[in-house]
Amino acid sequence: MTRTPVILVTGIDAAAMDSATVGLQFDLPQAAVMRHTLDVPNQVLTRRVSDLSGLVEAEQMDLDHACVGCALREDIVPTLERLAASGRWGAIIAHLPVSAEALQVCRVVAMDRHVAPHVRISAVVHALDGTQAQRDLLGDDLLVERGVHTSEEDTRGLAETHCALVEYAAAIVAVGELTEPDADLVRALARPDADLVHDASALDPHALTGDLHQHHRTERWVDVVQRGQLPVLESEHVWRLDLRTTRPLHPGRLLDGIESLGGGPRRSRGCFWLPTRPGTICAWEGAGGQLSIGPASPWGRSTPLTRIVVTGVDDERDALEEAFRAALLSDSETTDRGLYWEVAHDGLEPWLGTISRAA
Repeated sequence: MTRTPVILVTGIDAAAMDSATVGLQFDLPQAAVMRHTLDVPNQVLTRRVSDLSGLVEAEQMDLDHACVGCALREDIVPTLERLAASGRWGAIIAHLPVSAEALQVCRVVAMDRHVAPHVRISAVVHALDGTQAQRDLLGDDLLVERGVHTSEEDTRGLAETHCALVEYAAAIVAVGELTEPDADLVRALARPDADLVHDASALDPHALTGDLHQHHRTERWVDVVQRGQLPVLESEHVWRLDLRTTRPLHPGRLLDGIESLGGGPRRSRGCFWLPTRPGTICAWEGAGGQLSIGPASPWGRSTPLTRIVVTGVDDERDALEEAFRAALLSDSETTDRGLYWEVAHDGLEPWLGTISRAA
């Protein structure tokens, strides 16, 4: 069965996404462009399909709940499959709704080949506004404050969303001037093999329709639990801390120091474990002073690990290391209480849920 290559375009800036999409379309004249936009207040999803001959189709759909999950289920993936199965185009460029994550589409396609058997995700391209890259990656705006949220319930931080999109992409197009410090920041967050270009025309069309996106490799890069070595960061503008230990964090001191650990103009992600919840991988995801923590999955037979990778541009690196050390279980606590505590509460229930069973 022939599978049509699909290039997913993501971003948090509509103008940058449009510029990248147009550039890709001219470099891939045999491709169709599928563009989805969400009108959250009116709960309307708009789909437009075009190629170099002009508009092929346009449709508006009412959604019960205007969110990316609904759009994926009701139209994006089904339309990708319909266009690919037609055999009319050699590739499809899918301009996703602004701030929507490509990983949702990639996982749906990869997990069940019956959902879209004619579709092959060949590349994920992220478009950003180079003139304000650092502000968008490390600032404290919310998506809703920029009008790029995906539902009325979407309370995500813009920086956290933007960083995650950069990290998932195989190629990044910076529209507008990108300074050297900002370019270093983007490279520090992106996959080591990701392309960073200033115009979509600089991307290799053959690579875009080849195997630039390799699902399992990409999933490993964004996985909550990272055990491998990090790529070397060579920059005088950006620093990276690999806060790594086999020790758990003390729940009380974590709460006391969480503002120091998760705040500031930094990107942080990883995992941690607690003596009060020894069987649970706790996910850590933060950017621009906003932090999300929550239960990910059980450790199972894996050795628990606390590892938070922090990328920053401020001068608080030493203070961050000190705050991390202060949150760890001490030698005396490990000796006196061990690594597994039987408690009913640990103060982290609002984020991690109730403690289901004693350790």
